[in-house]
Amino acid sequence: LYFQIMDPVKAMYEIENLPLAIEKLTQTTLRNVIGELDLDETLTSRDTINMKLRQILDEASHKWGVKVNRVELQDINPPRDIREAMEKQMRAERDRRAQIIDAEGSKRAAVLQAEGIQQSQITTAEGQKQSQILEAEGDAQSRIRRAQGEAEAIRLVTEAIKASNGDPTNYLIAMKYLETLGDLTSGQNNKVIYMPYEATGVLSSVGGIKEMLDSAKKLNS
Repeated sequence: LYFQIMDPVKAMYEIENLPLAIEKLTQTTLRNVIGELDLDETLTSRDTINMKLRQILDEASHKWGVKVNRVELQDINPPRDIREAMEKQMRAERDRRAQIIDAEGSKRAAVLQAEGIQQSQITTAEGQKQSQILEAEGDAQSRIRRAQGEAEAIRLVTEAIKASNGDPTNYLIAMKYLETLGDLTSGQNNKVIYMPYEATGVLSSVGGIKEMLDSAKKLNS
């Protein structure tokens, strides 16, 4: 402890034994400061302890005309029973910190694993979604093209029928009859086909489709 007498009168008359008073004050203050710290801080924060001691001692000894310039805590040497208790506390503290570190590591690993599984599931779901979208788009395009082909075929047949002065309505009705007959004859046990009498006149127009198309080609050429 380094101190300086700033007011000799106070140092002589305000206190009976200045060195002893400063020593007792230092011991009391040191106990109070260390009592506020845990074990690790007591052993590792010597500079902090010195600073607190200097501030407290300087304020307390100001009335004695003394200014405390510096405090240096050179060594901490507690009694044997206290040292043993401190060592037990240190071991317990190290074990506690090791358990915390292990728990944090396990927690982090579990979080990373869960995030990986979640990301994998998201990627798989996105892939399935994209596949379904592409499949639906492909099916839609196929339907559109098939419908466009059928529409184009009907247009060509209609133009051919018109070119030969035929009735396109009769042709369309005949096509529906043919489709229905195809369904009726698709079974293995269908040996007899029943055809409405009215359909014979309509179907007779189908036989001339080739001639109509040939006539349309000649007209277009």
